[in-house]
Amino acid sequence: MRNSLSLAALCAAVIVLGACSNMSDTQQSTLSGGAIGAGVGAAGAAVTGGCLTCGAVIGGAVGAGAGYVIEKSKDDD
Repeated sequence: MRNSLSLAALCAAVIVLGACSNMSDTQQSTLSGGAIGAGVGAAGAAVTGGCLTCGAVIGGAVGAGAGYVIEKSKDDD
């Protein structure tokens, strides 16, 4: 059971990462910021004993926003 779950997760990761090849720099920064933010938010919530889902959602939103703003500020230079 564990091996089939690992294989399914690996296949999902390959499909998701393969879809990123045609994205613009802004889209990639927004997506990676959101993913990193969701991970950090969930980890922070786990450490503090808060709601994991809430931490992941808030962290993902903040991370996606930060990734977008950072990439757009690079475009303005």
